[in-house]
Amino acid sequence: MELIDTITVRHKGSERFVMLFVGDLASLPVRERVDVLIVSAFPDDYIPTRTSLIGALARVGVSVADHAKDKEVDLRRFSSCWLSHPIARPGVYFHRLLCFEPWHRGKAPEVVGDIFRSIVPFTTGSPPISQVAMPLLASGDQGESPEVMLEALTDASVHWLSAGLPLERIKIVIHSGDSQSLRETFARVKRRHADALLGEQHPSFRFDLFVSYSHKNKVEVDDLVTELRSRRPGLSVFVDRLELHPGSAWQQHISESLDQSRKVICVFSPDYLISKVCKEEFNIALFRNREAADGVLLPFYLYSAELPTYMKLVHYEDVREGDRVKIAQSAERLLKHL
Repeated sequence: MELIDTITVRHKGSERFVMLFVGDLASLPVRERVDVLIVSAFPDDYIPTRTSLIGALARVGVSVADHAKDKEVDLRRFSSCWLSHPIARPGVYFHRLLCFEPWHRGKAPEVVGDIFRSIVPFTTGSPPISQVAMPLLASGDQGESPEVMLEALTDASVHWLSAGLPLERIKIVIHSGDSQSLRETFARVKRRHADALLGEQHPSFRFDLFVSYSHKNKVEVDDLVTELRSRRPGLSVFVDRLELHPGSAWQQHISESLDQSRKVICVFSPDYLISKVCKEEFNIALFRNREAADGVLLPFYLYSAELPTYMKLVHYEDVREGDRVKIAQSAERLLKHL
């Protein structure tokens, strides 16, 4: 496997890397071993076709279908993916498979956004993941343009590493053939990243509080904001409902609004868990929370839901089931953090 180019991403004094390789990802060499190999599939469809990574893995003795029967972690209802148990096979230099299989696939940038929302839960808990490898996901049997997918994957990788995604290396592997246009695509993203660094500014806080919530919980969130403002007039609260742009692999407008807020409330509910924009907001806030000395994230558990483990790791205010007395009491406690 040949290394073509590398983008170095600096975050909080450390260096992280987005790397482009050409070669056979199913035969990863020992020097490029990774914790997780990411594959893409149609829902419950692991047929080893000739042109897919699933097919290439089958040819080296790794059956995605067999691992799908005995998943270690199944998050398909939450983030369209599952994680395999450890793989111990001679000559196989990835420790686990992460299979991405959404029920609905948008265009390439939207697919990439979904992929990174799938990766985040596995980078913040156990087992620890520090290096991942992936092909040009969705560009084989699923028909996306390789150039479009590579640009979206590379751009999103740089963004998420810059935001604090705790990965040391993201390795993108293109297969043999004419790779010149793909090399040029990667180089273009690299130049764009370098230009962005030159003009980078660290925003000051415009808001005391950012509220991440599902619109279906607007009544309860309005009650919470009213309680907060009645106790502290002049409190600056960002509560507008931001929208995901399908034409973007990551959401710059969401990142900027969150970065400009001192604290972030995430209002957990069943509707929150099925919202892509809510999960995007939570993930960005989670990385800020991990790095801030006094924390950033202040979850409110509004209605009972099957919370994934990584969301439950941050202490939350339990105001189930939309109990207005508990909401008022929690608002009082929350203000002590501001």
